[in-house]
Amino acid sequence: MINAQSSTPQVKKHHPTLLQAFIPIVFLILLLSVNVWIFGDMAIEGSNQIVLLLSAAVAGLVAIRVGLSWQEIEAGIVHSIKSSLSAILILLLIGALAGTWLLSGIVPLMIYYGLKILNPTIFLVAACIVSAVVSIATGSSWSTIATIGIALLGIGKALGISEAITAGAVISGAYFGDKVSPLSDTTNLAPAMAGTTLFVHIRYLLYTTVPSIVIALIIFLIIGLNLDTQAFKGDVDTVMLAIDRTFNTSPLLLLVPVIVIFLIIKKVPAIPALFTGALLGGVFALIFQPNIIAQVSGVSGNAYEASYVAVIKALYGTIQVPTGNATVDSLLKTNGMAGMLDTIWLIICAMIFGGIMERSGMLRRITEEVIRFAQSTGSLIASTAGTCIFFNITASDQYLAIVVPGRMYAETYRERNLKPENLSRTLEDAGTVTSVLVPWNTCGATQSSVLGVATMAYLPYCFFNLISPFMTILFGYLNIKIRRIKDEKAEKKDVAVETTS
Repeated sequence: MINAQSSTPQVKKHHPTLLQAFIPIVFLILLLSVNVWIFGDMAIEGSNQIVLLLSAAVAGLVAIRVGLSWQEIEAGIVHSIKSSLSAILILLLIGALAGTWLLSGIVPLMIYYGLKILNPTIFLVAACIVSAVVSIATGSSWSTIATIGIALLGIGKALGISEAITAGAVISGAYFGDKVSPLSDTTNLAPAMAGTTLFVHIRYLLYTTVPSIVIALIIFLIIGLNLDTQAFKGDVDTVMLAIDRTFNTSPLLLLVPVIVIFLIIKKVPAIPALFTGALLGGVFALIFQPNIIAQVSGVSGNAYEASYVAVIKALYGTIQVPTGNATVDSLLKTNGMAGMLDTIWLIICAMIFGGIMERSGMLRRITEEVIRFAQSTGSLIASTAGTCIFFNITASDQYLAIVVPGRMYAETYRERNLKPENLSRTLEDAGTVTSVLVPWNTCGATQSSVLGVATMAYLPYCFFNLISPFMTILFGYLNIKIRRIKDEKAEKKDVAVETTS
């Protein structure tokens, strides 16, 4: 007979000191600072990846020093990379979708209609609102940015607006929608970690989220009002004419994005939904754009071979549709799945570093120290927000930035007489929205690659994402909408007394 206790492996406890826990973090921050200073926007092309691997090596040495075996370190790395595989697959499919949507004329059509409807003055506000609405409906900031966001970026460029500012407006709207949508994974994850319900979380989240997006929209409107709208009128007409001459701009092409958005609303997982969108883009290219197919494929005399070559190239590689207009040509270019490989490399390297830091207990050791100094409600909420941002920077994953602080602070919030929705709101206000602001985080790396705009370039214009953590901290220190356990118990008792009397 086998003894049940003896067959269960004993988990060895590891307790790194605070100094040990900070060694890899300080090394990472210093080397990344040097890296960005030297390489600038090209840092994502390989140098940041090497810095993350070197930092992972330092973290590995510290982990061995505190008692971990290589097998334990490797298990942490594998677990961390495994958690990012879904994001990597989505990233590849976004590259494929962008390729076939260009080939089929879907993205050019969106740009064409957008230029007809919008003008520079209201464009940034409209881009933010449209992204928010689509993101609420789909529950996905990633899908919104990869579809509507790409088209809006093209419209903004045609209007003469900086790509960085347009990207900031799109990301602000997309992450607002992601935060408040009941279909969003992070919106479901945060209350689950804190111990509250989904709709209580969303209602409570609106107190900080609505003021943040209103301030962001006001800033975008001020920027729009200060643009010289007349200077772009001639360029806009030229762009529209070039698109109309090159592509078949049939409204039927919009069926593809409508189908993709419908699938996501119906809770079809992102991977099959995006895959369907990429394939439909290829099919619609064959139906509506035979001339573009011939141009992109370079094959003559065999329509079947030309169709196959063009669609496959759009899915995996670089394609560009020449229109004779330099501005439009710069818009109508994609790199397919291959264009996402630098980002995937960055994500994997970030997950290696994050995996070692988490498995060794170094991240937990740092946050435990933070809790000790958070005495007031305001300082506790500020510490929670800071911890979420810290995990976005060090663990490079927004889910870890929600899950780990959620687990760590839940008991502390209860002990401080604070209802769990205070915690869940803070997790979203700081964890979800700041992930896209970190170049090596899965979110920051992905959106930078999808939009073709460096993270550090769009960061200053992601007003909603920058305001949200400060808004939740402000509410904490000013004691605005801070729900307490005892207060609710007292209210229920008073109601019961009045009913009895």
